[in-house]
Amino acid sequence: MASKINFKITSILVVSFLLMTVQVFAQVTKKNASDKLMKCFNKGVSLSKAGDHEEAIKHFNKAIKKDAQFVDPYIQKAVALDKLGRPLDAELNFKKAIAIAPDYDPRVYYALAEVEWEQKKFEEAKMHYEKFMTYKPKTSGLTKKANSQIEDAAVIIPAYKNPVPFNPMVLSENINTLNSEYLPSLSADEEVFVYTVRENSQEDLYISRKIDGEWSQGKPIEKINTPMDNEAAQSVSADGSMIIFTQCSKKIGFGGCDLYFSQFRNGRWTTALNLGSTINSSAWESQPSLTDNGRTLYFSSNREGGFGGRDIYVSYFENNKWTKPINIGEPVNTKGNEESPFVHHDGETLYFMSDGHPGLGSYDLFISRKNGAAWGEVKNLGYPINSLVSEGAMVVSLDGSEAYYATDRKYLNNSTDKPETDIYKFELHPVIKPQPVTFVKAKVRDSQTKKLIGAFVEIVDLNSNKVIYDGNTIDVESFLACLPAGRNYGLNVSKDGYLFYSDNFELSQKENINKPFILDIELNKIPEKGVEKEDDEVVYNQPVILKNVFFETGSAELKSASLDELNKLNELLIKNPAIKIQINGHTDNVGQTDANQLLSLNRAKAVYSFLIDKGIVGSRLKYQGFGESQPIDSNDTEEGRKNNRRTEFILLK
Repeated sequence: MASKINFKITSILVVSFLLMTVQVFAQVTKKNASDKLMKCFNKGVSLSKAGDHEEAIKHFNKAIKKDAQFVDPYIQKAVALDKLGRPLDAELNFKKAIAIAPDYDPRVYYALAEVEWEQKKFEEAKMHYEKFMTYKPKTSGLTKKANSQIEDAAVIIPAYKNPVPFNPMVLSENINTLNSEYLPSLSADEEVFVYTVRENSQEDLYISRKIDGEWSQGKPIEKINTPMDNEAAQSVSADGSMIIFTQCSKKIGFGGCDLYFSQFRNGRWTTALNLGSTINSSAWESQPSLTDNGRTLYFSSNREGGFGGRDIYVSYFENNKWTKPINIGEPVNTKGNEESPFVHHDGETLYFMSDGHPGLGSYDLFISRKNGAAWGEVKNLGYPINSLVSEGAMVVSLDGSEAYYATDRKYLNNSTDKPETDIYKFELHPVIKPQPVTFVKAKVRDSQTKKLIGAFVEIVDLNSNKVIYDGNTIDVESFLACLPAGRNYGLNVSKDGYLFYSDNFELSQKENINKPFILDIELNKIPEKGVEKEDDEVVYNQPVILKNVFFETGSAELKSASLDELNKLNELLIKNPAIKIQINGHTDNVGQTDANQLLSLNRAKAVYSFLIDKGIVGSRLKYQGFGESQPIDSNDTEEGRKNNRRTEFILLK
């Protein structure tokens, strides 16, 4: 029995060896092909080089018909088929070449992977790129590309298996035209839309404003655009009153492309000014992102000292000037190019485009979130937001529900005769949404004349007593400031010669963010001593509620969050030494009436004592407690009771 088995094995091995020998000797390549085969093959190569791929394929087929084991015609036929836009046929011919001669030319595995990739057969393509690399190819360009595709496949394969929700809607013809529109930017209240338009080779900035919920016809910003240079790649400030943009000029500036700014003042845009040599260099600076407070600027640059081609940098506006830009470093920046940063108004979410991170196309869109002071892990936005072509800059609405971006993908345009880029919007799925943010927007008026007045505005994070926004309304009709969730904020509006206004926004719970705060603030002018005016009686009788003075529950102990507001009151008294005030305390109706009366008195006294300790003389101050006797709201709801628990002051004659 054993001898029979050995005989069978030996027979199989002999047969296998003979088959291999036949295959090896059956292979025909350019090295051993006959003159007749080479003549037919070379004719096909010549035609293919001349661009006549259809005719070339005929000659390759003739060569194959003469000898089906001739490898090279299959390879060249596959190349010609791919150039004719027939990747599946190309794939089949590359595979035939490999079947005849698996080790003849490792580059065939690379070419096969390329046409498989083109057909979105990513797993097969990855396998053949890896096979190509096993031959340790010396062609550095192909090696680099193969390694890059293998890395990208690790992202693409799961991305295609797990697509994210994506339903892009093209913006109206008021924005998109027969030209190319791209690089959108948006004010926080979504009332101002600025974007770049390219007509032929000229780039200009256009602006549209929302009217009755629709974007108006986009118009060029004449004061900024120039006839000779390109103006593009802009960022509009949260309140829509400033644009930082890119101008590329050979005649002016520090480099090929510099960052400039223009402000909207008295109904028009000011003459654009260069941001200066601290921001701009002899290199390329472009694609800015101005954060909500207008004091942090992100942009892309290829200046020396970076990680690769173009990196993302950040600069801060301090002491009325921009600081030296800092490279935001890894993991965001790579050896490739990182461009078009957009930092959402939450201050914690960065969206950007890159060709350096593994992705689906040449440029993909990515997200990174703040991890303490640094930016954290970079994640691809997924398929089909990203595709096999490049995706451009993206901005996200304040509430995080919608994104705007530009694409030239034909399947989105629903047209094959309009390859220009258009701007689309789409809903963001929850995983890539920023943190909730709302905003406060207000006009400041004189309470008597009702005319708009310039005033100083300050918003404080009451958790840290850190100023997150300050500005002056002298040149703008209204101010706008963003308020990210998770914090409580205090607002103070002041002007010399007027009593100040304060407000409070409790956003420590994300569910509290449901709509913006739109205010019309009226400031009372401080009466002049010795000058009797009929309107003054209104001011004397009008209490100023200190909305950011807080006490421990059931106590007259001031919380640290009260310091900013109390210091503002102290400052008012110092600047106006002639005025006298009475501090009044009030409670809700919860508890005993006598206890509430005493609590309100002690709380008023706590504010009085604070001012005395600051150096205000006692003759200018009085305090009084009213308990629950003077409600300004219903005590039947928590919100009403909260409004009734208040500390205020009135002017004394």
